[in-house]
Amino acid sequence: METIRSKTGARQLQKDARRQFPPRVELAFYLQDWDDAYNVGGMFRVADACGAAEMVMSGKTPAPPDPMIGVTSLGHHRRVPFRHFPRHDDACAALIAEGWSLVAVEIAEGAEPYQEFTFPERTCLVLGNEEKGVYGNVLKKCVGAVYVPMYGKGRSMNVHVTAAVVAYRALLG
Repeated sequence: METIRSKTGARQLQKDARRQFPPRVELAFYLQDWDDAYNVGGMFRVADACGAAEMVMSGKTPAPPDPMIGVTSLGHHRRVPFRHFPRHDDACAALIAEGWSLVAVEIAEGAEPYQEFTFPERTCLVLGNEEKGVYGNVLKKCVGAVYVPMYGKGRSMNVHVTAAVVAYRALLG
């Protein structure tokens, strides 16, 4: 086995994988009140890798052209459509009106392990503030909540890493 070094070879591998493992849901991400622009940049990379329809941000979440986003996104922030809402309620209302089902990625009462959840056809994963999580008024608008079981001593992983784990489960079932 050899590493594929050409862009053409990598594109073909990706095309073959999409044909073999087509996504089962349409996916978007909602970043509620994030603090760290580097996390937002990492999230753009995840969103692009997942073929996400868009990223929605609200509150104080940094958005392009913040230079720190470009550092970690490696240009992926130019590939994924995004929009920013000052108010969390407005972001939720817009997404729901457009037919998205909001699914919180949160350690919350009634949350299911992400492996057992049946993701809706148009899923928008709601990712809360790095420290405070998904706010209660946003959580109330979600059709469900999922969490990633932790096997170590930590309570959680970095938010964009968690998003990647859950997103691929949603996409591939």
